[in-house]
Amino acid sequence: MKYKLLLIYCSFLVFSCGNSSEENVPETQNNNSITFGEENYRFPELSVPAKEQAIHWGVLEDLLSEAQTLNGSTYQDLRNHSERLQQYSDSLVKSVPQMLDTDPIKSRLIVLKTRTNLLYQTSHQAMIDSAKVQNAVKEMNAAVKNLIVQLNEKFQKDMIDSQRKGNEEMELKQQKRYKDSIMNLELKDINRKKV
Repeated sequence: MKYKLLLIYCSFLVFSCGNSSEENVPETQNNNSITFGEENYRFPELSVPAKEQAIHWGVLEDLLSEAQTLNGSTYQDLRNHSERLQQYSDSLVKSVPQMLDTDPIKSRLIVLKTRTNLLYQTSHQAMIDSAKVQNAVKEMNAAVKNLIVQLNEKFQKDMIDSQRKGNEEMELKQQKRYKDSIMNLELKDINRKKV
């Protein structure tokens, strides 16, 4: 009788261990089938002058490319992307070109760095909360989008300032020519009166 109880107990123990390990397998498979972010999400395009500056600021191109591939990635891919994004955002903050070293751009870079750190932390937690991860991806997308918009606005403002400066210079030249022509007419008039 003792042997039967021991045999039943051992059988129960084996079946319960077997069931718990089978229950963990679908959860792991489920993590690989979940995608985060919007698969067809597209960031705004950089303007032509901003693209030219991005070529010289190589880490910006790397960050934008990595942020684009972040959307629609699986959990494991997301973890890898978040690590690289964190490195790129650190480099961006440390290597701002002098031309782009403005308060609005620096503030967007700080927000971007914060969002990449939060995405990294959220994606590397022991317990996966897919809603938090999804929200972190969404916030990351917003930070990248805001940086792109700010870069485009900076170059648009620079272009408008340059045009305005050119217009002002042209207007000053026209005024000078007009004054010179009036002076010439007055001199001619004075010379006529003398004769």
